[in-house]
Parts: sequence; C-alpha cells; structure tokens
Amino acid sequence: MAKAVYVVEEVPIPEGVEVKVEGKKVTVKGPKGELTRDFSHARGVLISVVEEGGERKVRVEAYFANRRKKALVGTIASHIENMITGVTKGFRYKMKIVYSHFPVNVKVDEKNKLVYIENFLGEKAPRVAKIFGNVKITVKGDDVILEGINIEEVGQTAANIEQATKVKGFDRRVFMDGIYIYEREVAE
Repeated sequence: MAKAVYVVEEVPIPEGVEVKVEGKKVTVKGPKGELTRDFSHARGVLISVVEEGGERKVRVEAYFANRRKKALVGTIASHIENMITGVTKGFRYKMKIVYSHFPVNVKVDEKNKLVYIENFLGEKAPRVAKIFGNVKITVKGDDVILEGINIEEVGQTAANIEQATKVKGFDRRVFMDGIYIYEREVAE
C-alpha cells in the first residue's frame, strides 16, 4: 500500500474552551473541569493549535503516513474531541438493575471509591466494583446513573459494575440478573 504524503485531521475548539499543547501533552480546560492526556507514544504525529480565519482548531498531522499512522491521526483527533466534549458537556451512562427474585441493593462508597452490590442472587457477601477517577454515581430506584467529564473513566466504571454482576456457570438467557448499561449520552 502506498504512503500518503500528508494526513491531517482538525478539531474545532468551541468558545470557552482552552487547549494547550506542550510537545505531545494536550491539556483541555473548560467550564466543567480540566483534562490532560499524553500522546508521547505517537511517533511521527504532530499536534498543534492553529488559528485560521478567526477560528481556533487543534491540528493533528503526519507526513509520509502508512496505514497505521493514518489510523493514529484519526484516533488522537477523536480523543481530543472527546476531551473537549467532556469539559463542555460531560458524559452520562445509565445502567439498569435487573433481578427476578432477590431484590438487589446498590450502595456507593464515595470515600473509598467503591460500589457495593448487595443481595445479588441472594448472596450474603456483597459484590464490589471499583470507581475510576472522578465519576459521580447516583442510584434512583432500579437505575444507576454515572456522570463524569472523562469518557474513559465513566466507561471503565460502568464496565466494572457490569462485570461485578456477571453470572458464571448459568445460561445468561435464563438467569438475566445483573446491572446493565442501557444508555450512553452526552450530558447537557
């Protein structure tokens, strides 16, 4: 496959958002907070903040890019886009508690960053899931709502909760008890 001479992706920076690039370390500040990410693993990819026609953009570019480097340019641009969305709006994942017989009780320990799932399938010991980063969890009835500015922290916390309630040794089509993600959205 032939190498592309020049590959570029641009991410527009909205009003009220400040993006700072130091080498390959990108810091995004917005009304909801600040996120920093290090892209030093991306060799041959240049990241810079440019201003064209009064519009500010983050430019991710690579010269003489093969297939892998093209993909890396797009991936880094998507990460920066998610960081900008996170600091302006935030992310929200909604999870549903599903049980057939034993009512499941979910408790959040903010201090130790843990979620306790009690009485799952009638078990005496609670199942425990770890909360990553600054994710805020609220439990309303059978809904567990996770909110945060970092999409990876919110997604990993949701995956930890889902994994903690995984039923082993039974047919998943019959024993559907657990806590499942049913909606991912950008919080407003």
